[in-house]
Amino acid sequence: MTGPRVVLMCGVAGSGKSTHAKELERQGWLRLSIDVEAWRRGHREMPLPVELTDDIRARQREVLVTAVRAGRDVVVDYSFWSRTQRDDYRKLARGAGAEVAVHYCPVTASTAHRRIAERNAGPRSADSYAIEGEILTAYLAGFEEPEPDETDVTTVGTTLDPGVSDR
Repeated sequence: MTGPRVVLMCGVAGSGKSTHAKELERQGWLRLSIDVEAWRRGHREMPLPVELTDDIRARQREVLVTAVRAGRDVVVDYSFWSRTQRDDYRKLARGAGAEVAVHYCPVTASTAHRRIAERNAGPRSADSYAIEGEILTAYLAGFEEPEPDETDVTTVGTTLDPGVSDR
């Protein structure tokens, strides 16, 4: 039998991260999400205040370690937009005794913008904050795709539109 597992979701807004993470949650995994916790606390607009995200992240790091030590599988539904963030959480989860995998949801810029526009036109929820186009453009510009030496990365989902190559 294997030990507890931690999956780090990786991708920009509109890439399908939360959809995939919620599927793991339905299978019994504990899902940690800054967006869900911020919504629970009454925050309805992006970007979230830095102090809020820092507080939620610190608390959820403790929850992650406690859950892994109790034998729970955990999916961390963040963007993990930088290699530094991914490495930090790999170290945290492995230190608690987990097997770690990164599930990467690639998406083209045009697909991300289309999906966010569709999301923005619908009802708001913890998993569907409205995001303005310029914020999404900044997210895309700052995103660091997983590198070949990140051997624990699995590409998930069918997030690329056929015939589109704007990455």
